[in-house]
Amino acid sequence: MSGKATSGKGKAKGGRGDKKQTTSSSVKAGLQFPVGRIGRYLRMGKYTTRMGAGAPVYLAAVLEYLCAEILELAGNAARDNKKSRIIPRHITLAVKNDEELNRLLGNVTIASGGVLPNIHAVLLPKKSAKDKSASQDY
Repeated sequence: MSGKATSGKGKAKGGRGDKKQTTSSSVKAGLQFPVGRIGRYLRMGKYTTRMGAGAPVYLAAVLEYLCAEILELAGNAARDNKKSRIIPRHITLAVKNDEELNRLLGNVTIASGGVLPNIHAVLLPKKSAKDKSASQDY
């Protein structure tokens, strides 16, 4: 009885052959977002009594696309402001300057995001007559 205890690994006989590495559904779908977790949230949320196998894959793909789109635009806004990190202000600028994202996230308030710089045309100083005549001369 003083011998080594078998741990399940080694030269075991029988069984169904070698264990294969499990592949996650996110890897199968080619996504970064967690398909299994989204499926679990859909099931636990009681949104429906029946759910197809493709529903969490589709939802994960849509969410990943939206995040990639927002991050790309926010990264461009950060680069325009000569910053290397994205802050909430950059996300706000990205969302408000994009027509489709602004329609999707129109009622969303981003904390520490601020507002778009905008001055109404009525409040701007009027151009004098000299400026108008100078620009008309050729």
